[in-house]
Amino acid sequence: MAVSTVLAGARVVLPTGIVENGRVIVEGGRISGSTPEGTPSLDLAGHWVVPGFVDMHNHGGGGASFTSGTVDEVLHGVHTHRLHGTTTAVASFVTGDMDFLGRRAGLLSELAEQGEIAGIHFEGPFISPCRKGAHDEALLRDPDPAEVRKLIDAARGQAKMVTLATELPGGIESVRLLAEHGVIAAIGHTDATYEQTVEAIDAGATVATHLYNAMPGLGHRTPGPIAALLEDERITVELINDGTHLHPAALELAFHHKGADRVAFITDAMDAAGFGDGMYDLGTLAVEVKDGVARLVEGGSIAGSTLTLDRAFKRAVTIDRLPVESVVRAISANPARLLGIDDQVGSLEPGKDADLVVLDENFDVKGVMRRGTWVVDPQVA
Repeated sequence: MAVSTVLAGARVVLPTGIVENGRVIVEGGRISGSTPEGTPSLDLAGHWVVPGFVDMHNHGGGGASFTSGTVDEVLHGVHTHRLHGTTTAVASFVTGDMDFLGRRAGLLSELAEQGEIAGIHFEGPFISPCRKGAHDEALLRDPDPAEVRKLIDAARGQAKMVTLATELPGGIESVRLLAEHGVIAAIGHTDATYEQTVEAIDAGATVATHLYNAMPGLGHRTPGPIAALLEDERITVELINDGTHLHPAALELAFHHKGADRVAFITDAMDAAGFGDGMYDLGTLAVEVKDGVARLVEGGSIAGSTLTLDRAFKRAVTIDRLPVESVVRAISANPARLLGIDDQVGSLEPGKDADLVVLDENFDVKGVMRRGTWVVDPQVA
């Protein structure tokens, strides 16, 4: 049940900057500019209040897979991430049979219509076998625009993003198709050259799927996709800030070239996020999670992450030494803008959903509110 209250005394991160001893007024599930007399006030002195996190690339958590789990399992995975501050999440699929992906899209589109998830992301099957990562090579296929169209139609308006190796036959035509239908065309799991990547950007691609990972490295004679993705202001780059996928210098390089408004922190989480080590399935492939790192049993490729966005936030501020305001943009405002929902979420402004995270002085989660209701109540946490 949504509450009406005033959160007072915290450092509040607004689009205009940090407000010391700030106030956030919540009224009936939304952020308000005013509140009736006598509304309860919660003293959050010594804490931070930031917008709820928005994860645009997430495969599961809490032991549940968004690609293959039941509706209840998917909801459990979504809730697991909410406990860690992600109040808005897109459900990402790994490569599967086309008919299977179409059925899954139809099923999860209902959860999107109900507001439980923010849409669907197809990561595969239209990716390069040279850069397949933790995807089943036997199920990969070229991005035929007709097949891409089938998947977005199956999602009933809830397809938010499709990751493509745009150098493959049909790749550029598929990018144009996605752009025409208001779906993000993301360049990823690609073996493209610099020139091929520029062509895809000019055709309408706007996102780099987990920059650096599953693509050729940056070379001084063959710069490859990374240089093209970093230099073009039309591209927002996803970064997995878990200390495993990226060296801190690579993250710093991305922020230096893109600026805080063109970076989106993601989890790329799989089932083990918020759950623990053990054996899991990622699509059709077996994964072992050991010491929090997920790798394919066969071949040893990194298989997604066990990251939650609260950990990405804390690492960005305490280890990478990024300004809090920049991290908030990367973890909330930017993905909300890309998903076309920044009129509802992504920043603390009157009229938007009361989605927020309370962090202590060490940047650990102490409270999570979604649409005015405490998911994690700071008064009992």
